[in-house]
Amino acid sequence: METHGSLPANKEAGAKANHDCNVSLSDDSSHRVLLHVRDKHVVMDNGILQVTISKPEGTVSEVRYNGISNLLETRNDEGNRGYWDLVWSLAGSTGTTGFDDRIKGTSFNIIVENEEQAEISFTRIYDSSQEGKMVPLNIDIRFIMLRNCSGFYSYGIYEHLREWPAFNFPQTRIVFKLKKDKFHYMAVADNRQRYMPLPDDRSPRRGKPLAFPEAVLLVNPVEPEFKGEVDDKYQYSCENKDLQVHGWICSEPPIGFWQITPSNEFRTGGLLKQNLTSHVGPITLAMFLSAHYGGEDLVTKLGPEEPWKKVFGPVFFYLNCLPSGADPLKLWEDAKQQMAAEVQSWPYNFPASEDFQPMDSRGFISGRLLVRDRFINEEPVPARGAYVGLAPPGEVGTWQTEGKGYQFWTKTDSGGYFSISNVRTGDYNLNAWVPGLIGDYKYNPVINITPGCQVDVANIVYEPMRDGPTLWEIGFPDRTALKFYVPDPDPKYINKLYVNHPDKYRQYGLWERYAELYPEHDLVYTIGVSDHKKDWFFAQVNRKVDESTYKGTTWQIKFKLEDVNPQGTYMLRLALATANNAQLEVRVNEREASPALFSTGVIGKDNAIARHGIHGLYRLFSVQVPANLLIPGENTIFLSQTMATGPLQGVMYDYIRLEGPPPPLPPSKKN
Repeated sequence: METHGSLPANKEAGAKANHDCNVSLSDDSSHRVLLHVRDKHVVMDNGILQVTISKPEGTVSEVRYNGISNLLETRNDEGNRGYWDLVWSLAGSTGTTGFDDRIKGTSFNIIVENEEQAEISFTRIYDSSQEGKMVPLNIDIRFIMLRNCSGFYSYGIYEHLREWPAFNFPQTRIVFKLKKDKFHYMAVADNRQRYMPLPDDRSPRRGKPLAFPEAVLLVNPVEPEFKGEVDDKYQYSCENKDLQVHGWICSEPPIGFWQITPSNEFRTGGLLKQNLTSHVGPITLAMFLSAHYGGEDLVTKLGPEEPWKKVFGPVFFYLNCLPSGADPLKLWEDAKQQMAAEVQSWPYNFPASEDFQPMDSRGFISGRLLVRDRFINEEPVPARGAYVGLAPPGEVGTWQTEGKGYQFWTKTDSGGYFSISNVRTGDYNLNAWVPGLIGDYKYNPVINITPGCQVDVANIVYEPMRDGPTLWEIGFPDRTALKFYVPDPDPKYINKLYVNHPDKYRQYGLWERYAELYPEHDLVYTIGVSDHKKDWFFAQVNRKVDESTYKGTTWQIKFKLEDVNPQGTYMLRLALATANNAQLEVRVNEREASPALFSTGVIGKDNAIARHGIHGLYRLFSVQVPANLLIPGENTIFLSQTMATGPLQGVMYDYIRLEGPPPPLPPSKKN
C-alpha cells in the first residue's frame, strides 16, 4: 500500500518523534524518568508514556500513551498482554515443540534509577529440585526507560550452568497483544501493509480452518470486506535481514506501536533466517530464537557439561502519534526513520548488564572477498554483493542453523571489500556466500575478536565447487525458488495483499495448483526450449489422488549431448532452497532403475511449503554421473520425490547444473 509523506528523522536512539499530538505528560516539564514501586506492580514513567509491569513476575500489563489509558488488550488477564516466553524440551526429545513457558520472575530489582534512565530486572533462578519440570536456565529479564524517549527497551540474559541437565531450546520471544478495537492496520514493509481482520474472525463461528490450524478461511467475518480471504500469520514472515521494524497503527487517535530490532547479532541462523512479525490479534512479536523454516535443525540443544550464556536484545518498543485527523500512514514513515536511528546507535551505551558489551569492548574486521571459478575466470575477480559474516566456529555452512552464539553479517561492495564493526569478543569463523555461485565459503583460521581489535584478513579467495564446464543449467543460484514459476492462487483462497504482488508465493494453497497444472503427467523440462520462469514449478510437491492418498512426483529434464566422453565422469549439482520430509532420487535415462543413481535420504523439516516461504535451509548435493549412463543425442534425468504421506512434503530447487568431465591438465600443470 502506498504511504504518504514523511516525518523528520530522530537524531538519537529512543528520541521522541516531534509530533504535535496530545501525549499525556506528567506535571514535571523536565520529563525526568520516575519509578513508582508498588506492592504488586512497578510503573516506569518518563512523562511521555507509562509502562506498568507486574512485580516480581515481569509481565507488562499496561502501556499508557497519548491519552489512552492502556494500549494493551484489557480483555486479557494482566499476565497475557505483554510477556517473554520460551519453548523447551528434555534432552533426547525430537521435533520443535515441548513445554510452553511464559517466563515469570521470582525476584525484582532496581538496577538503575536516576533522572535520565531507569533499568529494572526480573529474575528467575533454576531450582534443581524441579529437574524435568523447569527449564534449566537462570533468566534475567530487563526493561529500560530513558528520558525524552517515546518507548521502552527490553532484553534478556539466559544462562545454563555446567552442572545442570541438558535440554532442547526451540524458541524464545517477546509478545505484545494490543487492543483489538484500536489497532486495525498492520505494517511489516513498504509493500506489505494492510487493514487486518479481527481475531474474532478466526473463531469456528466465523472462520473455517484449512490444511493446518494457522490458516483460516474467513467465511463470516465481522467486517464483510474480509469475506473469502485467508488469514495465516506465516504470510507475514520476514527474513532477518529485512526484519527491523514492524507493528500496528490506530487510526483515531493516530498512534503507532512498533517493534524495532536494531541488530541481528543475537538472532538464530543468520540474515536469511525467517521469523514471524506481527499478525491478527493484534499481536506483535520480537523473535530471538525459533525453528520456523528450518525445523529441528534450528533447535538449540545444550548438552551435559555445557555452560552457556547469551544476551537477547535489547529491542525497542517505539510509540508515535499524530494530531487527530492526520494521515496515520505517516506513522510508518516515522517508525522507519526511528529504526534507522536505533541501528545507527547500536551497540547501545545504556544497558547496565556487564553481559551486554558496549562499543569499546568490541572489535572490527575487514577484508576483500574474491572468487575464482576456473571455467569462468582464470584470475580471481571481486565478489560483488556477497554476504560475509562471522559466526561461531563450525563446519562449512553451519552458520544457518547456529543459535548458541552471536553472528555479524554484511555485504561486499562492488570491489568485494567488506568490513564488520562492533563484533562481540570471542572466537569466530568468517563465512560467505555469493549470489550467482553455489555453495558456502569458510575462512579456515579461527578469528579471535578482542576489545578494540582491528583484524584485516586482506584478500581471501573463494573457489566454488566445480569439476568441469557447464553443459546446461536451470535457474541461477540465490538460495530461493523465486526465479521459478509461482502460480496464481485458487480464487477461493486469496490474501488480497498479495494479489499482483512480487511476493505472490505467500498466498495459501499454491501446492494444490501443481496437480491442476499437470493433471495427467508430471513436469517435463527441455533444455534449450523450456523457460525456467514459466516452465519450472516453484516446488516439487505430491499429487493428490483422493482425500487421504498422495502420490510422489517424478520430474524430467531432457537434454541433448553431441557426444559423450567414455572415460569421463559428469557432475550434476542440485542446490535445494528447502526440503520438507522429502527424499529426492536421481536416475539417468532409466526411470525405474533400481537402485537410483543417487538419493538424498529423507531430508528436511523446513515446512516452508506450508508456511508460504520461498526458501528454508540451503542444501547442496553433488551427484557423479558415470559416462556409461549417458548417450549421444537425447538424454533424460529423472528427479523423483518419493515421500508421499501428505500434501506438504517436497522440495524447492534453487539451481541445477550439469558439468562435463574435467578437461585434461596441460603438461605444464601435471606435476
